[in-house]
Amino acid sequence: MQMLINGEFIDSKEKIDVINPFNNEIIDHVPAGTPEDAKTAIDSAYYAKNEFQDFSARKVSESLARCAEDLFDYLEEFATLIAMETGKPINAALDEVKRSIDTIKLSSEESKRIYGETVPLDAGIGGKGFMAFTLKIPLGVVGAITPFNYPLNLAVHKIAPALAAKNTVVLKPSVLAPLTALKMAEIINSHFPDGVLNVVTGRGSIIGNELVNSEKIDKISFTGSVETGRMISQKAIMKKITLELGGNDPLIVLGDADLKKAVEGTIRGSYLYTGQVCIAVKRLIVDEEVAEDFVQMLIKETKKLRIGDPLSTKTDVGPLINENAAIVVERIVSNALDEGAELLQGGKRNGNFFEPTVLDQVKSGMKVVQDETFGPISPIIRVKGVEEAIKVANDTRYGLQASIFTENIHHALKAVGEIEAGSVMVNKQSTFRTDNMPFGGFKMSGMGKEGVKYAVDDMTRTKLAILNTR
Repeated sequence: MQMLINGEFIDSKEKIDVINPFNNEIIDHVPAGTPEDAKTAIDSAYYAKNEFQDFSARKVSESLARCAEDLFDYLEEFATLIAMETGKPINAALDEVKRSIDTIKLSSEESKRIYGETVPLDAGIGGKGFMAFTLKIPLGVVGAITPFNYPLNLAVHKIAPALAAKNTVVLKPSVLAPLTALKMAEIINSHFPDGVLNVVTGRGSIIGNELVNSEKIDKISFTGSVETGRMISQKAIMKKITLELGGNDPLIVLGDADLKKAVEGTIRGSYLYTGQVCIAVKRLIVDEEVAEDFVQMLIKETKKLRIGDPLSTKTDVGPLINENAAIVVERIVSNALDEGAELLQGGKRNGNFFEPTVLDQVKSGMKVVQDETFGPISPIIRVKGVEEAIKVANDTRYGLQASIFTENIHHALKAVGEIEAGSVMVNKQSTFRTDNMPFGGFKMSGMGKEGVKYAVDDMTRTKLAILNTR
């Protein structure tokens, strides 16, 4: 596949292989974009913004709606491509495409709801006799940088709200899984003027730096690692930024919890896309009152998971994105065992695959639960009561999402009030997300919110108009 710059598909001499994590075969090649490619794309977006901002809200809405219709027509093709380039099981890939369609539809609707407001100037000294109102206007050009794990939905979460607010976009997808974003760009480009959406493939140190440093970019929306997010926040001078970074999401199980629901939530939360999800359950904080029963139920359900070909509808757990990622998980598990954790299930690596793994007797200070582990690991920390559970949940530099299983409303509300996270789920695992909800974390998990309405608002700026009526 080729890059999209100013409505044209552009190739380059240097190529980057896109590898299928299941069999390590080359699926396709994409261009290794240069700084000049990135600058050309930025210029294209910069000069396209004036024409695009002349679009009516109705025209923007209709164009986005047609994009959603086209994506629906190719739903299975997109899902297959996601499964092939990421190793995501096909059922989860289908869900990702469906969510992406929904995100575009929500953006289509939101493009007609960008409101200003009247301002009562006579409430201030000297304001009598004046009328004022605000306008929400586009920022200009949005630079979007996305990771491999949700190559379509995370790209759409940046592109569609940006277009809804009449911004132009330059997207840099992950080189590990760029094909789905490029294919999506073909659809969007067919419904919007040339230059409104540009997609440049290449290494982050090259393309990403150009986006962050360019004075023609008005906002950076980034999803990825904490380290890269910190670098962006330091370099993106005078730009608006949204950073969706790592997570170390806890799932608390109290003594009064419905254990069946808690185990179901753990299975869905820990092993979704092999744990390679920022909102995956990374820590199980279990009241010792029910720990033994919970552990036995969890092991039983974990053993039922089927590892295999992502294109099979029977597969629950596919490969990690590459062998290096699997080796990292293997090393983290080994270190946890050296530190005193107990292996109850799994723990073995086979190439890019790593077995769903249950660890018990984990302590809060261990690396396996202090850092974000991008793998199918369920580390269990045993605690006494809700107070200790919340204390352990907050013992992390991250604060993306969290969950608690309890039948006690007072414990639930205490957790909602005291856990330091952008979202707290009660009797639902942390991987729960709808595409219209405000999504974003505290502490080192980032800044700003995604979710269509909130992203659209953050991709506009406020202008004030004042009329002298005297």
